[in-house]
Amino acid sequence: MITKKERIKLRSMAQTLNPIVLVGKEGFTENVLKQIDEELYNHELIKISMQENATPPTEFELTEMAVKLGAEVVTTIGRKIVLYRHSEKKGIKHILD
Repeated sequence: MITKKERIKLRSMAQTLNPIVLVGKEGFTENVLKQIDEELYNHELIKISMQENATPPTEFELTEMAVKLGAEVVTTIGRKIVLYRHSEKKGIKHILD
């Protein structure tokens, strides 16, 4: 669980990020979840963008997805979702150390 102070730091860092995962009208399919999992492993903090024709997930669905991925929902702004998960990848600079 990230603290309020850490959440503020992550939100600030996410402002400069470009969306790395694009979710289409099918929503969060297994392939999309797999891609999100891989990107969290590689980057720890990622921004996800929902296409115009995609139905945005409810807060419950976002929380459920985050739990499944072992991640935290940092923030949602419009059709953008920011996720964080501490990575076990060697050789990267961890954001919250």
